[in-house]
Amino acid sequence: MNTPKIIFSIAEKAGISKAALSTRKTLYQSFLAGAYITIGGAFSLIVGYGFTEITSGNPGLQRILSGAVFPLGLILVVFLGAELFTGNCAILIPGLMSRKISPGSLFRNWGLVYLGNFVGALCVAYFLMHLAGVSAAEPWHTDIRNIALIKTTIPWWKVFLRGIGANWLVCLAIWLGYASTSAIGKIIGLWFPVCCFVALGFEHSVANMFFIPLGMMEGAPVGIIPFLWNNLLPSTLGNIAGGGFFVGFLYGKIFIGS
Repeated sequence: MNTPKIIFSIAEKAGISKAALSTRKTLYQSFLAGAYITIGGAFSLIVGYGFTEITSGNPGLQRILSGAVFPLGLILVVFLGAELFTGNCAILIPGLMSRKISPGSLFRNWGLVYLGNFVGALCVAYFLMHLAGVSAAEPWHTDIRNIALIKTTIPWWKVFLRGIGANWLVCLAIWLGYASTSAIGKIIGLWFPVCCFVALGFEHSVANMFFIPLGMMEGAPVGIIPFLWNNLLPSTLGNIAGGGFFVGFLYGKIFIGS
């Protein structure tokens, strides 16, 4: 495996490369990342909420089942070279700190990737889940509506804190992926932290671009403003803090100049 210092160097080089991508490539690759995370989210919905008789008295089991399969999305993102907003919250920070990435390039990347992720997530939610009727069957129809309602009624500050936890773990997963030099090692490194954040009920903004809109499509009594203000904004800000500060910035302070 790579040492922590080499992992940081790999992340810094990856961030510099991401910041230099053209607008067209950034949007294409971010659309794919949004779609991939949504596929993982759909997988976690079907598996985690598909065994109601077993999990009704064992809520921890439902969380473990959802968490066990959700990492598929991040595995696809990392292995296939897509652009994920939450991962980029950490990956571009080292280059910014070493002045190899300008603030303008960082915010340009974050803005384009966030937009592309949102479009990719909505497309999979609408075409492959809603229109295809996958989420229309029970128990998933009721469950996705409840998920959307619950996520938009959690207090703002709690969503923010859960957003920190989610992306701290997601970005650590990416760091662990950089640690391994084998495919199976990368998969294992990506799997554990992502499974953990799902099981703990933390809030991932890109995943919520799928879960809440799909619940709305299936009839959840959630409006656009509550979706954006009550969940997407605080989870996004929390994700920036979780990945940007606790991973990108702190490891930058440790390794830049060392």
